[in-house]
Amino acid sequence: MQMLILVLNNVELLEPLLETMTARGLKGATIFNSTGMVRELTRNEDYPLFGSLRFLMTPEHEESKTLFMVLPEEKVSLAKETIRDILGDLSRPNTGVMFTLPVIDAEGIAF
Repeated sequence: MQMLILVLNNVELLEPLLETMTARGLKGATIFNSTGMVRELTRNEDYPLFGSLRFLMTPEHEESKTLFMVLPEEKVSLAKETIRDILGDLSRPNTGVMFTLPVIDAEGIAF
């Protein structure tokens, strides 16, 4: 088993992503609202250096969505492919970050 984690910066793509994942038999994701470290630091007036970075930030990108899925090994490639199909090239700025971690044990998960 692996846990796939996706930090989705372009939150408008969340619904199409979830619909496509469901259509391809991928289910059981948990989604959290999230904010990046630099974004959070630019909100704090006590850090003037980081506050000066505000002009570089895109105002429409206030928040991200972080998606967690525990998947059997045979579905990891499909999940990653599905994410790339919807988000495109993840190396582009403000797209997202995707990675997997091994899961040694899990309970309460039905594949």
